Amino acid sequence: MTAGAAPAVGAAPAGGVSHAGRAGTLIRLASHPMEGRSPATQPRASRPPATPGRGAVARARRLAMLAALGGAGLGAVGALLTALMVGQAVLARRSIPAVEGPPPRPDGEYGLEHAGPAVRLVLLGDSAAAGFGADLARNTTGALLAAGLAEQLLRPVHLRCVAVVGAESRHLGPQVEAALEEHPDLAVIIIGGNDVTHRASVSEAVAHLVGAVRSLRAGGADVIVGTCPDLGTIRPILPPLRWLATHWSRQMAAAQTIAVVEAGGRTVSFGDLLGPLFSADPERMFSPDRFHPSAEGYQAAAAALLPTAVAALRGAPERPVVLAANEGVRTLRQAAVEAARQAGTEVSGASVAGNERGPAGRWAQLRHRVWRRTQRPTGPADQFQVRSQAEQRRLSQAPRNSQASRTSQAPRATVD
Repeated sequence: MTAGAAPAVGAAPAGGVSHAGRAGTLIRLASHPMEGRSPATQPRASRPPATPGRGAVARARRLAMLAALGGAGLGAVGALLTALMVGQAVLARRSIPAVEGPPPRPDGEYGLEHAGPAVRLVLLGDSAAAGFGADLARNTTGALLAAGLAEQLLRPVHLRCVAVVGAESRHLGPQVEAALEEHPDLAVIIIGGNDVTHRASVSEAVAHLVGAVRSLRAGGADVIVGTCPDLGTIRPILPPLRWLATHWSRQMAAAQTIAVVEAGGRTVSFGDLLGPLFSADPERMFSPDRFHPSAEGYQAAAAALLPTAVAALRGAPERPVVLAANEGVRTLRQAAVEAARQAGTEVSGASVAGNERGPAGRWAQLRHRVWRRTQRPTGPADQFQVRSQAEQRRLSQAPRNSQASRTSQAPRATVD
C-alpha cells in the first residue's frame, strides 16, 4: 500500500489548506514503501465501469456515514493534533523496511487426489489477495483457499491469482478481464486497504468494485469480497493516527458491503480480524516488514473466507439452517454496520415472504460461520507429489485386486 511523495512536514501548499484537509492525507505517509517504487510492476488504472451502479454507490456512501465512529471532524482538533499525526505517519513509514521481490505464485492445480471436474477459482485484489509477505506459495491466501476447498468439497481445484501488490479498486478492470478468461466458478476479491491509505473517494472506489462484481457475476461466477481490513491494527501506526485509520477502514468496509450485496455478491468482513492475534503474538503473525501478514496471518484470513466459499459453491442447503441469536435477516444497511464492527461476518442477499426488499430497502442475511483452517496446506508444486502418491497407491492395489478377481473366477476343484 503505497503513497506518492510526501510533502515536507509543516509545509503548506499555495493558497493554504485547512487542518482537516492536511490531515486527510496523513495516512498516505504510513503506506508500504515497496508499493509505488517500481512503476513497471504497478497495475494499469482501469476506466470506470460503464454501469457504475450509482444508486448502490449513493446508498453505500450514506451507509459509510452510519458506520463512522466518533464523528467529530478533524478541523476541531487543531494544529497541534494535526502536527502530531503528521509526525506519527512519517515515523510509521520509516519503521517499515523496504521489501524487494514479488509474492510467491500459487497458480496451479490442487486436490489432484480427488476425482470429478475441477472447481475454477480466481483471486483478485491487492497484496492481501496476492499473499505478499508469505514465504512459500502454499502459505498464500490463494493456495490456502484452493487446498481448503479441495478438502471440503473432495474435488480438484484450479487456481489462478491475478491480484497485484499495491492495487486499488480502480485497478480491478484488467484483473477482471484476466479472471474471466479462466471461466471461474468462484471469484474472491480482497480490496480496499490501498484505497484507504491513498484516501481514495469511497464512492468512486465502490463504483469500481461494483463494476467488477457485476462483470464476474455476468460471467457465471459466484463472488465473495473480503472487505477492507482495519488498518488501525497495523503495529507501526500509533494513536491518534490509529483511530483515524480504524474510522476510515470501517467507512470503506461498510460501503463495500452494501454495494457488493446489491450487485449480487457476498462479503466477509475482515475488520480487526487479525488484530487480537497480532497483538498476542506479533513476531509470528507479521511478516518481516511488520505491515503484511505472515504465513500464520494468511491462514487466519483464509479460515474466515473458506466457510463462505464452500457455502457459495454448494448452493442452498437442503434443510433449514438453525441460526444463532446474533445471526439472521436484517436490512442491508443494518447488516453492513454490524459486519464492519465484527470481523469474520458474512453478509449475503436475502428475501422475506418472497420479497428481496422491504420498507427500509434490501434484505440481507448476516452469518457468523465457524472458521475452517486448511488441514494440509499445499502449493502447486506439491500437487505433483500428491498425484504421484495417489497413483502409486492405485497401482499397488491393482495387482491385489487383479489377483483377487482371478481367484474368484478360477474353477473350484471338486471331489467325487
